[in-house]
Amino acid sequence: MIRSVYPGLVLDLGHVDLEEIVGALADQSAYEYRWLIDPHTGEIIFWTADTGIDGQNPVDLDELDHLVCIDPLPSHVWYQDMADFADKISDDAAGRRLARAIDGRGAFGRFKAELHAGYPHLIPTWHAFRDNRAHRRAVEWLADQSLIDQGTASHYLATHPDTELP
Repeated sequence: MIRSVYPGLVLDLGHVDLEEIVGALADQSAYEYRWLIDPHTGEIIFWTADTGIDGQNPVDLDELDHLVCIDPLPSHVWYQDMADFADKISDDAAGRRLARAIDGRGAFGRFKAELHAGYPHLIPTWHAFRDNRAHRRAVEWLADQSLIDQGTASHYLATHPDTELP
């Protein structure tokens, strides 16, 4: 039996905007604002210290205990997608150059620049690979928060494996 942190509440994955959750999980900005999810509706809500959640009235984040904070995943999680892409593509020269591009600070920008300048034909493949992994992470996050049931998460993950790379 699955025990929910929010008893009686399990969201329908089909009614949750995975793109919004992905954006929140990837948002590496400081804590001037936060992303939250309403466990009753799946609505993604934007909060700032200055304007609260309605854009007008400041409210302390602690007062919003009926909402779940979507904490961003560490940047190394997203970095690993670039490393795996560079490692798994069959074009050895492209893989080596992309791997070199992600060495050190500024890896995300250099990876994008190298991909666009040297391998534009791989851009759609990279986007599919990156987006699929991001959606999988969003589903895993929802399951970890007990906002969707584990069976739904397992089914999604089984039917959305890593994108095959050329």
